Amino acid sequence: MERTLKLEELAMFGFSIFLFNQTEYAWWVYLALILAPDIGMIGYAINAKIGALTYNLFHHKGIALSILILGYYYSLEWLVLTGIILFGHAALDRMLGYGLKYEDSFKHTHLGWLNRKEDPQSNT
Repeated sequence: MERTLKLEELAMFGFSIFLFNQTEYAWWVYLALILAPDIGMIGYAINAKIGALTYNLFHHKGIALSILILGYYYSLEWLVLTGIILFGHAALDRMLGYGLKYEDSFKHTHLGWLNRKEDPQSNT
């Protein structure tokens, strides 16, 4: 199942590249911005609860798609770009095993624990 989910995320990441290709922006813009949503991790400088909130805001695909749709609806190219970058980044992160965060720890995600040794349910 894990492989299937990663392939699905790869397809969504590819779709973000396709969507970006439909814009007028140069390719270097995608490369320059694809890691920008990680700015959401800055909330962890305050505490894990705020960190999870800010991280999840920047990595939620529903928010990304809402921004993308609003950009298309209002013909705002910069908003379309923002939605594409947020969506592509979220897919890339999930493909690499990073998911939305729980409030207790950065390493506790909706996909499981980033380091299985820290998983309280793990027997290893």
